[in-house]
Amino acid sequence: MASNTLIQPAEIIHLSGISWQTYENLLTELSASRRLRLTYNRGTLEIMVPSPEHESYKKILGRFVETLAEELQVRIEPLGSTTFKRPDISGAEPDECFYIENINVIRGKKRINLEQDPPPDLVVEIDITSSSTNRFEVYADMGVPEIWRYDGNYFNINILQNKKYIAVDRSLAFPNLQLSEISNFLQQVGQKDYLDLVREFRNWVKSQIQQNI
Repeated sequence: MASNTLIQPAEIIHLSGISWQTYENLLTELSASRRLRLTYNRGTLEIMVPSPEHESYKKILGRFVETLAEELQVRIEPLGSTTFKRPDISGAEPDECFYIENINVIRGKKRINLEQDPPPDLVVEIDITSSSTNRFEVYADMGVPEIWRYDGNYFNINILQNKKYIAVDRSLAFPNLQLSEISNFLQQVGQKDYLDLVREFRNWVKSQIQQNI
């Protein structure tokens, strides 16, 4: 196996010249007790060990999605970091993902096959230590319509148009609310108690709903 290794700051390794079978083998071998996150894109493999900082933002932003769904009475199906694959081309594990528009299509399924099933409607990506460019290409291949991205400073919503993601002001999943305020809540992670922050976010969502009535 020919490979070219680049180790980036913190816990990221990039390998090139990786076959699809090698990627599949790694997924199988690491499945029992895996902390590593693998992203495969046309022969390039990214291996990441999530940091506590990464996991904190991942957890809270996923909880914000669930809070929005609760308060807006939107049905969602959270599938966490499920591995999604397009055989021989790409594979990825979102930080968090949710089925919303296509919830009825996948409900009750124990396996998702992107050759038959739709991709998640919303993906959450925390980008503290690496660029998400490679993963965005993978999600575009899969047809994921919406990505929420946070890089430790800025939160943005990205919508798939013409096989490219563009930053927008409104979410497809929750179009009735202006969600830029999420960035301010995320900047308080680590400063405030987890449940206090969730409670404050919930109160903000309720206030926004009242203003829109």
